[in-house]
Amino acid sequence: MLLSDVSALLGCEVMGDGAGLHHLDVEICFAADLMSEVLAFCPPRALLITGLASVQAVHTADMADLCAILFVNDKRPAPPVLALAAERGMPLLSTKLGMFAACGELHRHGLKPASRT
Repeated sequence: MLLSDVSALLGCEVMGDGAGLHHLDVEICFAADLMSEVLAFCPPRALLITGLASVQAVHTADMADLCAILFVNDKRPAPPVLALAAERGMPLLSTKLGMFAACGELHRHGLKPASRT
């Protein structure tokens, strides 16, 4: 599923310039607010779904080689977070949906959860 499809499906607002949304393929997602969980269990190139709209989320996603961050509950990152994401080339999306609803919709439309194998 393209990141642009994720955005349309969840009614997302694209944060920043949105470069690459129509070319970035997303196959796996991982939902967490604890960045230690992301570092321990999230596979590379996954879409991070989180309510943590901070620089820590961007740093973690960058270190874990994730493809993008989706903020839930209509979270709006502050300008320093947007600037860091732009610097790192990390696409950011925001949806009004909660984490459970966002994950459910993505799963229903074929996105796979990250497995802990």
